[in-house]
Amino acid sequence: MDISGICITRDATMRAALDMLDRSGLGVLLLVRDAQVFERTVTDGDIRRLLLEGASLDQTLAAVSEKRSIVLPENSTRREALELMQKHTIDHLPVVDANGRVIDLVERRGIDEQILLSTPHMGESERDFVEEAFRTNWIAPLGPNVDAFETELAEMVGAQHAVALTSGTAAIHLALVLLDVGPGDTVFCSSLTFAASVNPIMYQGAVPVLIDSEPESWNMSPAALGRALEASHKKGCLPKAVIVVNLYGQSADMGPIAALCDLYGVPLVEDAAESLGAKYKGKSSGTFGRIGIYSFNGNKIITTSGGGMLVTEDKSFAERARFLATQARDPAPHYQHSVVGYNYRMSNILAGVGRGQLKVLDRRVEARRAIYRRYLEAFANEHWIQMMPEPEWSFSTHWISAARLVPDARITGPTLVQHVSDELIEARPVWKPMHLQPVFAHALYFPHGNDSVSDELFERGICLPSGSNLSMEKVDRVAETVLKIGRRLA
Repeated sequence: MDISGICITRDATMRAALDMLDRSGLGVLLLVRDAQVFERTVTDGDIRRLLLEGASLDQTLAAVSEKRSIVLPENSTRREALELMQKHTIDHLPVVDANGRVIDLVERRGIDEQILLSTPHMGESERDFVEEAFRTNWIAPLGPNVDAFETELAEMVGAQHAVALTSGTAAIHLALVLLDVGPGDTVFCSSLTFAASVNPIMYQGAVPVLIDSEPESWNMSPAALGRALEASHKKGCLPKAVIVVNLYGQSADMGPIAALCDLYGVPLVEDAAESLGAKYKGKSSGTFGRIGIYSFNGNKIITTSGGGMLVTEDKSFAERARFLATQARDPAPHYQHSVVGYNYRMSNILAGVGRGQLKVLDRRVEARRAIYRRYLEAFANEHWIQMMPEPEWSFSTHWISAARLVPDARITGPTLVQHVSDELIEARPVWKPMHLQPVFAHALYFPHGNDSVSDELFERGICLPSGSNLSMEKVDRVAETVLKIGRRLA
């Protein structure tokens, strides 16, 4: 803020002070001595009290009493400023340097709004589909919105069949059931992911084997996968499935990964929970494996509040998934069950939200890609921070704009996250790899090479606010904050 228009000295008249207050519209002036040394704040209330006591408009501010105003030291965080304002019930804080000179004025209205990582972004069509569900009394699971949502999503991604479910986790679980994964079987899975990618392996009593990322896309390393498959083949115990995860809206290098799975005859499950709308060499993410899954959790690129989708080219898989997801009820006039089922089907109301969201998917993708480009431009000349790469074969949605701090930076990702948080900006570390999680400490892990790429990304990665409803002004605030912190500490 340019504070020259609100700094005033004691030799100014009260008339001049009122005129300055009127022009600034801030409701406060900064009373200073020589060299901008701060004395106190002056409000219209202070001047009004002097006038009521008999002072005239042509008298100077010499009559203003000495008073110690609350100030904010230079380089304080937004969080510290807000806490100070709340403690003293004030809306303005002068910022002073070590010599007592006023250098800025912080306003409550400019700092008390937190910038969040990724929030739901509703459009205009969702309400129509939901209201239709109410009008027709299709409130329970299943219904016309569910059927239409499945059809519309399948057509959009180019899949033959889609099954709407309660979550992406449910879709992964059903995928493993469909592939007959059971106790003692092994399943290979990306290590750099959220726990929901691996937990369903444990549901089935199977054994996870974790695969490192490669630096080009941050996703599953074909080199590590190749070594893992070769080692399993030599032992005569190939995995029942490989789960490849597409991280932060970007496809893995599906060509060599799919080729390896074909070579060894291992079914591929594509966890595209974070990458709906992304493409690999022009083909939709989520459609490369025997089964693909999407998530519509509240922070995803489109949302149904909570939900997921299983897609496949295999009609029998889709039919079996629907059967199992509706408690595996046999076709009998009474309730009869021959196998264990699950309560995994999406409700007609949430599917209505999904149909409306699907209509704006392209716009949401472009908005997030624009945010990524803005960060890319902001950090272009900074040696210490690099945005997540986008290989030439990838069209990423950049669901989350992630960055990495270079090895010689004197700050780690978690430390930068904490400093950014102090400025009321939600940022997060990159996923903690599954092989570093206590619950999966027993799992075998295959790194990309001599060093683990996933470990380094966890140590040095940061996820930045990326919501499609985020204004470029706020994106710029995030970038400026990161640069300010990084230049000071990196």
